[in-house]
Amino acid sequence: MTVMETTGTRTDSCAGPPQQNRRPDGEDRYTISEVVALTGLTAHTLRWYERIGLMPHIDRSHTGQRRYTNRDLDWLDLVGKLRLTGMPVADMVRYAELVREGDHTYGERFDLLKTTREDVLARIDELRGTLAVLDRKISFYADAGRALASERSR
Repeated sequence: MTVMETTGTRTDSCAGPPQQNRRPDGEDRYTISEVVALTGLTAHTLRWYERIGLMPHIDRSHTGQRRYTNRDLDWLDLVGKLRLTGMPVADMVRYAELVREGDHTYGERFDLLKTTREDVLARIDELRGTLAVLDRKISFYADAGRALASERSR
């Protein structure tokens, strides 16, 4: 059972539009090596995500091999987006726990994501300031380079 299947009737869309190279639902049983190829994550990372509770229990084949579904890939896509926000792993695990607990946790999930969004906006502001400094420096060196080239050509 996946995280998304434990949330009741209303599903929380994980990330974005479905990725290419996916099998149709119902035929979507991926090995860990296929998930590695599709996501760019390592097998070690996938097993670690499962061990710490960031991933739900992953179904297994009759031989014990993990079998991921499209929903698992969607969840991994969301986890990747959360990582890019700088959200601490503990908060990501808490979010996964809340999703598994069901709809009555919407408020807490909302608060967690809203706080993360505010952190991202603050980082974007910081990066804009950093970008402005870089642009000024680049402009300075471009102007200085043209001035040097002009002096040499005299």
